[in-house]
Amino acid sequence: MPLRSLLVALAAALPTLASNPSLRVPSCPGTSTIQYSHSDPNRTSFPHTSVALCYDATSIHLNLTAHNETNFLYNASYTTNDPIWQYEVMEAFIYHGTNDPQTYLEFEVAPNNVTFQAFIYNPSKIRAPGAPFDTFFITEPLADGLTAATTLDKAAKLWSSAVRIPLGLFDVDDGAAKGTRWRMNFFRTVVAPATFPAQGLGAWSPTNESNFHMTPFFGNVAFV
Repeated sequence: MPLRSLLVALAAALPTLASNPSLRVPSCPGTSTIQYSHSDPNRTSFPHTSVALCYDATSIHLNLTAHNETNFLYNASYTTNDPIWQYEVMEAFIYHGTNDPQTYLEFEVAPNNVTFQAFIYNPSKIRAPGAPFDTFFITEPLADGLTAATTLDKAAKLWSSAVRIPLGLFDVDDGAAKGTRWRMNFFRTVVAPATFPAQGLGAWSPTNESNFHMTPFFGNVAFV
């Protein structure tokens, strides 16, 4: 099928903004929390996952928590910006604005606190076959103020990560976050040693195929 015809067909299946989930996020120390326990794209049962959000004068704060974890699987040889998504991660896709974005931040964290952070250029908005798709890595996240602190509780079958993402990455000046609007989605991958590389995928706002990079499905977030 020609690319133009494919894009038209896919667009017909995409959601409207009104059908996507929404969230109002307060300034810290208050938080708003999303919960999801459905797979992507099939919306079947998936391990419970939560994200608590707030913002302060300089940063977005995320507390990502993976419940019902049994494997805590990661590749110990991987370091910053390696393909940690091949194993188990929690992810946040973030864009400052209200439209379906072509460019957005992808942040991931593994159970051993290794992170992936990059701006994604996805002009088809759905990672269409044959369309451009590029990755612009943030190579010095700690120097930029992008941090994660991850803890594992194997007895409780959970792991969590407290993440701080600078507002300046989105061209939001210090102290100017209140009243801004965003598009975001949150994801988790689950895999066992016996089933690797096959993964279970979960999402706050599930897409309609096994593809996280579909921005029309991003939820609507307001900083209040």
